[in-house]
Amino acid sequence: MDVPARLRYSTNHEWIDDTAEPATVGITAFAAAALGDVIYAELPEPGTHLAAGEVCGEVESTKSVAELYMPVSGEIVATNEAVVADPGLIGADPYVDGWLFRVRLTDVPPLMTADEYRAHLTETDNGGAS
Repeated sequence: MDVPARLRYSTNHEWIDDTAEPATVGITAFAAAALGDVIYAELPEPGTHLAAGEVCGEVESTKSVAELYMPVSGEIVATNEAVVADPGLIGADPYVDGWLFRVRLTDVPPLMTADEYRAHLTETDNGGAS
């Protein structure tokens, strides 16, 4: 499973690249694979202030609908209009073209490293605590 080392991860399978401001957020390849073919994405509006853990949108696939959770606190400054127009980008390239939104950070809770996220996936697959 592709888990880029430069990113940090939430237990809800969102990733964040906070190496530049504003930070970029998306869902992981694991989440994208679990969803299957994504056919709709509802993303937060620019100017919206959200706290870590809040529902900030949803993605719908041919299999299910999944809520998106804000992995950090901050103000949404941009959404990926290419994903709104072609939600399939989320599954095709979740870490580059399939990013979801950009956020100006106000608070960053503890997030997992790539190694910690891989361990989390292994624990989850084996029925362990998440």
